[in-house]
Amino acid sequence: MKPVSDSSAGGRSIARAFPIEDVRRQFPALARAGRFVFFDNAAGAQIPAAVHDAVSDHLVARNVQRGGPYRQSREVDAGIARARESVAAFVNARGADEISFGLNATSFIRAISLAIGQTLDARPEIVVSDLDHESNVATWLALQRAGTMASNATGTTVDVAEVARRAHAVGAEVFLDAVHYAPHGPIDVQALDCDYLVCSGYKIFAPHMGFAWCRREAINRLPTFREDFIPDVTPDKLEAGTYAYENVAGMDAAIGYLEAIGRGADGAGLSRVDALGAAMSAIAEYERGLSRRLLDEAQSIAGVTVHGVASRDRLHERVPTLCFNVAGRDAAAVADALAARDIGVRSGHMYAPRLMARLGLAPHGAVRASLVHYNTAGEIERFAAALREAIAGTR
Repeated sequence: MKPVSDSSAGGRSIARAFPIEDVRRQFPALARAGRFVFFDNAAGAQIPAAVHDAVSDHLVARNVQRGGPYRQSREVDAGIARARESVAAFVNARGADEISFGLNATSFIRAISLAIGQTLDARPEIVVSDLDHESNVATWLALQRAGTMASNATGTTVDVAEVARRAHAVGAEVFLDAVHYAPHGPIDVQALDCDYLVCSGYKIFAPHMGFAWCRREAINRLPTFREDFIPDVTPDKLEAGTYAYENVAGMDAAIGYLEAIGRGADGAGLSRVDALGAAMSAIAEYERGLSRRLLDEAQSIAGVTVHGVASRDRLHERVPTLCFNVAGRDAAAVADALAARDIGVRSGHMYAPRLMARLGLAPHGAVRASLVHYNTAGEIERFAAALREAIAGTR
């Protein structure tokens, strides 16, 4: 997607140095890992201490079912309501009732796709993209009868607002998988004008859980599966059964962590929406520097081919995810060699096997290094040095 302006939020300048050292101090895993470098964040990011504390507090103080008349149960109800408000601010929803919690993004994709499948007589076509995570392709294809914000494999972003404009012009709806993009830049569902959006908390510095934003008019007319006692309106109609309340508490704390970045030293007067927009814009700006450094280092190594957007004047069209291959080297062997040098990356199809086939990389796929805002230029230098050693060592 095309992010909102990085120069301001709510009329306030955010053109200040990104507080990378302060950020890193808030992630216990980074200190505990020693020399190990977390470059597999697209598979799951680390959490700040505040998230750990929120999860622990829930489990110790109120590990009970919601809906009861006693204090601990009412605290769970209040915590879930607070988390809905937080996530609604993160995506700029019209209201907290448009936010549903569950296991993960894939579960929401399946539930919503099955509901849409029952309405196909009125809309007989579904358009998907090979850039998408397979969970947002195969589920729709299974109906036999549109797209991702950032590719899980290459990190390329898509102008989904323009996609939505064209889709709505012909009476279609737009379903967005924001899982890979969400840690990297601002999301504004009202500006994007999409109809459904799903995300997984473990990509945005929270525990393993998922949430869905659905335009209330769209989701409320779908025939979702639910027990009779569950209200047939959002958010309840997508929340059948008990989910992990402690992880929802962690999601709330993760949004609070991001909000604090947006407020920084001079953002005390910002609304939550503006503070979160400022945070994600600042993160996007910092990460463009990481993308530039990552591309510079990778393309300086003989035999490395980078897939996806590589032009330095198009850094706004990508996130700091590097998808690459080394000539004559098996992708898994390269990832293993980097792991032996304390660099954590991933190899394979990255859950985008159709894209890998289109790129001529099937069946072994590529190597993926995926960074987030707590990564540094120094870690990129270590990655590049380790990659050079790995290539030399496998000759």
